[in-house]
Amino acid sequence: MRTRVTLKQVAERAGGSLTTVSLVLNDAPGTTIGSATRARVLAVARELGYVASAAARSLVSGRTHTVGLVVCHAEHLVVDAFIPQTLYGINQVARHLGFRVLVEAVEDVTRPDAYHEMVRAKQIDGLIVINPRRDDTRLPQLVRDGFPVVTLAPLPSCDPATVCTDEPRLAEAATAHLLRLGHTRVGHVTFAPSQYLATDARLRGYRTALEAADLAFEPTLVAVGAFSAASGAAAVHSLLLRDPDVSALFCGNDTIALGALSALAALGRRVPDDVAVVGYDDIPTARYLLPPLTTVRSPAVEHGRRAMELVIALIEGRAPAERQVLLDAQLVVRASCGAPEALRTPELDAEAVAPAAVGSTPSRPVAAGADPLGTMRP
Repeated sequence: MRTRVTLKQVAERAGGSLTTVSLVLNDAPGTTIGSATRARVLAVARELGYVASAAARSLVSGRTHTVGLVVCHAEHLVVDAFIPQTLYGINQVARHLGFRVLVEAVEDVTRPDAYHEMVRAKQIDGLIVINPRRDDTRLPQLVRDGFPVVTLAPLPSCDPATVCTDEPRLAEAATAHLLRLGHTRVGHVTFAPSQYLATDARLRGYRTALEAADLAFEPTLVAVGAFSAASGAAAVHSLLLRDPDVSALFCGNDTIALGALSALAALGRRVPDDVAVVGYDDIPTARYLLPPLTTVRSPAVEHGRRAMELVIALIEGRAPAERQVLLDAQLVVRASCGAPEALRTPELDAEAVAPAAVGSTPSRPVAAGADPLGTMRP
């Protein structure tokens, strides 16, 4: 087995002190080491195959080179199809820039030390928070304290760095699409309880679309899901028991929509003939369902990439080009909504939708007043 090359061996070969070689190899900030010395040390390290340990980097830089990914409900990790894609994008950037990712599920964000455990123990240099909650009392304090935090939804109580899509507008567009197809009894199944900010954003969009069509918002047409397809199925069962005349469903995400399709089949309701269904996220399996699922295509992998790039910029003290990144998204029209063939969105080849390499995806922020739906079809 090959013996690990030590810092001392590099120093002896390069003719420098251990301190100098350590500062060069761990890229310590604020040093005045000459370019010739730096080049000589790096050349020797390459020649010997030296790899700096994480512990050494941490001692020199004062950083752990670790970012905490906080999921505000552990069940998300088991049942949600959006988060694994987001984590893939995060890991792409983390590997490229020499960072690690520590995944934590925080069940009770109201307890005083919910996030501070990782921060206080100096386990992490920054946080990415997926699906933050309205009743989170500690996360806004971390933001105000200047700790590097990126959220995947806006936080009204403070001003964190954010990567997101315009969820109210996208939900409004998805609901309006069903209304344009002639449905007047459109139900909404949330993907999570109302404490989650994304849940509220999508519900607001649903309500706005109804009001724009001069239809009253009826709370009885809203059923609450809880992350899983099973919860979506149960919610649809209860919704249709309350109102059998519902002819269309806007589901808070595609996992909930999967449960809705199962429940409708069990109830003998055909999709889209009896009930039209629209989801949100465009998870990889959405196009292969029977019928293929109409849904909002939200770029999960790009969410992860941009969030990791943004939190690393904050960790390194660099001013990011933009603190609030608004990603493009679009409604993808397939058969589950009952739209005519001519109105359906052409499917891209697998290569066209594959995740891009790190650094190859251009920033696509949406300017104020622009349409985040891109080439959305009716």
